[in-house]
Amino acid sequence: MKPRILVTSFQTWLPHQKSNSADDLLAEIAEQDYSLCSLILLRKLPVDTLEASKLVIEEIAKQQPHAVICCGMAESRGKLSVESNARCDSAKIYTKINLDKLVVQLIDTEISHDAGNFVCEGLYYQVLNYLQQLSPQIPCIFVHVPIINSENITTILLDFKLIVQQIVQDYLSEVS
Repeated sequence: MKPRILVTSFQTWLPHQKSNSADDLLAEIAEQDYSLCSLILLRKLPVDTLEASKLVIEEIAKQQPHAVICCGMAESRGKLSVESNARCDSAKIYTKINLDKLVVQLIDTEISHDAGNFVCEGLYYQVLNYLQQLSPQIPCIFVHVPIINSENITTILLDFKLIVQQIVQDYLSEVS
């Protein structure tokens, strides 16, 4: 059986946004060949931490994915960013994915230690907390996606595919 990867995105939340770049990314990857795994796309989550978290956690319980990749838009960033942690009040939870190992193979992706104090960080914290408590074997990462344009789309798509491939490879090495 192929590993199943749950990948999420949000709706837009400001009037000037014609689309959410994280959801644009999911639309693009839906058209690509990810033959190493089955992608489960949960698109256009509401921009509300409690509601989005509830929907993602319900999907995790239903689908039992082997990994979770949450994605959000970062209008002010110029490249993909993988988030090392999420905070809620004074609590902080780190992803169990080795980000140094991950980004070394990527073209133009960086590690971020600040998920942004908005719905992205709220969702990431809630999902990490849920998984830590009930399914610690399932890795989770949050990827912030810059505005996608003709100059960066190829690199973003390639780096995202490499992220998925590394997660799948790590999963396969654990089960063999």
